[in-house]
Amino acid sequence: MTYSIKEVADMMNVEPSTLRYYDSMGLLPGVKRVNGRRVFEDKDFKWLRVLNCMKKINMPIDKIKAYVELAEKGDSTLQERFDMILEQKQIVLGQIDELKNCLKEFEYKEWYYTEAIKAGTEKVVENVTSCSPTLEVDTIPKNKKEGK
Repeated sequence: MTYSIKEVADMMNVEPSTLRYYDSMGLLPGVKRVNGRRVFEDKDFKWLRVLNCMKKINMPIDKIKAYVELAEKGDSTLQERFDMILEQKQIVLGQIDELKNCLKEFEYKEWYYTEAIKAGTEKVVENVTSCSPTLEVDTIPKNKKEGK
């Protein structure tokens, strides 16, 4: 089956101009053109899934381009591509840790506002938040987690 650039853009939740840009940067290897128009085939989705992930984790275009160039060289670059993927995996794991910390802070704020709204005032929880000069995530007091 074939797909237009608009159909693929909709699937990837990007603008067609984004895919045109990717193509101009050499990030869409093997995409055919018919009468000057890009035509995507089922086989292209193998790469589009990888590209989509790389963009979602904010992998720089130049790194994606380097990956594409290595892939086009074939088996002689397997180790290099593997190393790139492992490097990106470590970056993603770091991002996940950062997001988990943000989630903890928002869970604290959820608790904070729930308690303040129940009491009709922030006074019941304002002394629980740390005022120390740190960016450590606030934590819900253990004796208050379950409404105890």
